[in-house]
Amino acid sequence: MDDTLTLNWQEKVAKYAALSEEMGKLHPEILALAYQENWFKLFVPEVYGGANKKLPEILRLEEQLAEADGSLGWTVTLCAGAGWFAGFLDPGLATEIFADNEVCFAGSGAVGGEAVKTGKGYLINGQWNYASGALHATIFTANCFLKDENGKDILDEKDEPVIKSFILKKAEVRILPGWSYFGLIATGSHAFEVKNLEVSENRTFTINEGIQLTDSGFDYPFLQLAETTLAVNSLGMTKHFIRLVEKSFHARSSMKRFTDVQIEFFTAELNRCKSKVQALREQFFTTFDKSWAELMENGQISDAKLTEVSAISRKLAHACWRTAGILFPYCGLEAAKKGSEINRVWRDIHTASQHGLLTFEV
Repeated sequence: MDDTLTLNWQEKVAKYAALSEEMGKLHPEILALAYQENWFKLFVPEVYGGANKKLPEILRLEEQLAEADGSLGWTVTLCAGAGWFAGFLDPGLATEIFADNEVCFAGSGAVGGEAVKTGKGYLINGQWNYASGALHATIFTANCFLKDENGKDILDEKDEPVIKSFILKKAEVRILPGWSYFGLIATGSHAFEVKNLEVSENRTFTINEGIQLTDSGFDYPFLQLAETTLAVNSLGMTKHFIRLVEKSFHARSSMKRFTDVQIEFFTAELNRCKSKVQALREQFFTTFDKSWAELMENGQISDAKLTEVSAISRKLAHACWRTAGILFPYCGLEAAKKGSEINRVWRDIHTASQHGLLTFEV
């Protein structure tokens, strides 16, 4: 993507971001852009009409998307991340699903339902929360505990309940409006439910098992894939926030509200925050890139390297929301104004910080 195209999509996102928030979902112009650029199919192989991007490139793009607008970055990240499941789907089902040019996956990582094994497939009941992109999604993924026909848990070789992931179609689910949080509003991360839904055997899959494609990258561990993609969202939003803080403070300081000493103090604080975020960004991508290289060269990643990836993802995400907290007092009341851009970005950062995977820094 050259500089001209990048500038064009960023300008369009900036134009419609506030309108998206008012609507509680991505504006149609932004959705059209996402379909045009294949953003919801970043991981999807070319054989299914996807962009066939690899995780190193995707992480850097998601950082840019989140910097342009938090809700856009988050929605693309979660929806494209669910689209990564293409690598584990029955090829016939995948071909059917991806025939839709506007296909988009939404779902929940939680186990919110039960699937009873039947002679023809499964009978599913359940409710799943926080499905980002639910209002425009065509496919939903749902994790379920498996039950036998008597309602008893089906156990694995370790006597643990078996959990399977399922593919559900838009017409089969009921959206439950409930995304009433103060940030990432345009993600439309509502809940969904199904009742007594019968699905065929080929509608189930297991993450990181039974890879159906020869394309590289589908064996990158899902935990670290999720942690890294979420971390770059916090990074992108924070870079946006830092720019707005600097602009806001200098606009106020030009009105002679602050002494030279105060301006010098703020400048030092701002530069310290910038340097820390940039240093952690470099450390994050260095660590991740090494893990990816291990996978490409050895076919697997060492546990030690995966631990490093998880640790730097959390450290980066925590540094981002702390940076927002440090700089917020220098923004003036405009930052507390609900309809302002800087307030929207601040709310998005703090809403993203609540994702369970990044709760603890250690």
